[in-house]
Amino acid sequence: MKKTISHHDSLFKKFLGDITIARDFLQIHLPEKFRQLCDFSTLTMESGSFIEPDLRSQCSDMLYSVRTTTGVGYIYTLIEHQSRPEKLMAFRLLRYAVAAMQRHLEQGNDTLPVVIPLLFYQGNTSPYPYTTHWLDCFADPELAKSVYMQAFPLVDVTAIPDEEIITHRHVALMELVMKHIRTRDMLELSHEIASLLNQWVLQPELFRGLICYIVERGNTSDAKQFLHQIAEKATDYREVVMTIAEQLRQEGEKQGIEKGIHLGEQRGIEKGIQLGEQKGRHEAKIHMARQFLANGVDRAIVKMSTGLSDAEINALMD
Repeated sequence: MKKTISHHDSLFKKFLGDITIARDFLQIHLPEKFRQLCDFSTLTMESGSFIEPDLRSQCSDMLYSVRTTTGVGYIYTLIEHQSRPEKLMAFRLLRYAVAAMQRHLEQGNDTLPVVIPLLFYQGNTSPYPYTTHWLDCFADPELAKSVYMQAFPLVDVTAIPDEEIITHRHVALMELVMKHIRTRDMLELSHEIASLLNQWVLQPELFRGLICYIVERGNTSDAKQFLHQIAEKATDYREVVMTIAEQLRQEGEKQGIEKGIHLGEQRGIEKGIQLGEQKGRHEAKIHMARQFLANGVDRAIVKMSTGLSDAEINALMD
């Protein structure tokens, strides 16, 4: 249900819409370590239109930018008027902050700004009973801290040795193929691929997707030979390989026919343009010759200037 703007919201926005009042508010209420980073003479109000539609009705839209010693930082000020405090308000403030970061990137910047959410509370319950630390919103804050306060896990398949990849059980086949899809001739890897297929059984649909991916996206010097080797070395998949090979052959024929039709159409258009240009040039010569003759220019000069034949000039003189 959409929340209507209360008198409290209205008054807050009127006051904080005055940049002098906003400057005093932030100089008083921001933590000292943040105040020291801000040049408040550069404080500017920003639009709050970046907020997601489902949150916009709950947001005061008070966003300010200020120059800092490290560039341009963003300070986001939120007021939430409810009869009861919101337990997950810290998470909602984080969403606002991330939305402001996204808009900053969409404006052409390539680094994230620091966004400082600040909650102004005036509810009946006092003091505010819930945390404003977003990690406390998790059932297991310590686990959340261990995930979100360090670099996220990275699986860089391009840097994992093949010898290690082939030990990755059911996921090994996907990792090996995706590692080399742009850099290796898949024909060279047919033995390793077939070996993994024999070791870890793939469902038919997954196998079809894998083979089509290799043939269509990989640097495969001889797709036909690749399919033949897979069929020979991974015999359980032979029937599916033959079906895929036939489908690819039919698709290739279809594409060849369509390309031929397209080229024929293009050549027809080009030929038409060429004939049209030739006809236009000839008509221009006829017009020029007619003008020359009308003005008494010698017939020999007309013929030499226009390149028209005697018969064409005779027709003009009749």
